[in-house]
Amino acid sequence: MSKSNKSTKSKRTRVGTLFMLSVLLIGSAVVRLGFEAGPAIAREVASLPEADLPKDNGAMHRESTPSSAELQHMLAAFQQREKALASREAEIEDRMKAMEIANQAINQKLAALEAAEANLEATLSLADGATEDDLTRLTAVYEQMKPKESAALFEEMDPDFAAGFLARMKSEAAAGIMAGLTPQAAYTISVVLAGRNGAVPKE
Repeated sequence: MSKSNKSTKSKRTRVGTLFMLSVLLIGSAVVRLGFEAGPAIAREVASLPEADLPKDNGAMHRESTPSSAELQHMLAAFQQREKALASREAEIEDRMKAMEIANQAINQKLAALEAAEANLEATLSLADGATEDDLTRLTAVYEQMKPKESAALFEEMDPDFAAGFLARMKSEAAAGIMAGLTPQAAYTISVVLAGRNGAVPKE
């Protein structure tokens, strides 16, 4: 081979080697730039103020967060509801107090009625006892009188009234008075006495 051919081949070899080294260096630089540029870009985006963010993110933020007017409207609705509940609670408390006062008044009236009833029963009992005592004493007086004198009084009495006294007297005293009455008075009083006994239950 000639010297010119050898120098041409050596030059080609050097150019090829330099080209390969250049390609490898450029590739390495591109890869390194890709790994280091990504985090740097992310840091830069994160450090940007909210006004510099894309409009789409701002719209999404506005959609997820209520506006001031909406918050005021919600607050007003809550306050109105709270006032309504407080008013309702106060109304219920007033009704409960009124019912309690009414119950107390009813209990007082019932107690007064019970006391009045007890007093009335006591009064009636005293009256009945006094009446019974008076009838017993008067019957004893008629029994101690002479039959003719008692008969004159019984002749003037109402038959029912006379029959009541004769029913309370002893048999001997009642018989003496009946014997001194006129037949008509004695018959009338006997009918009343028979009717009084007939009204008594037999069983």
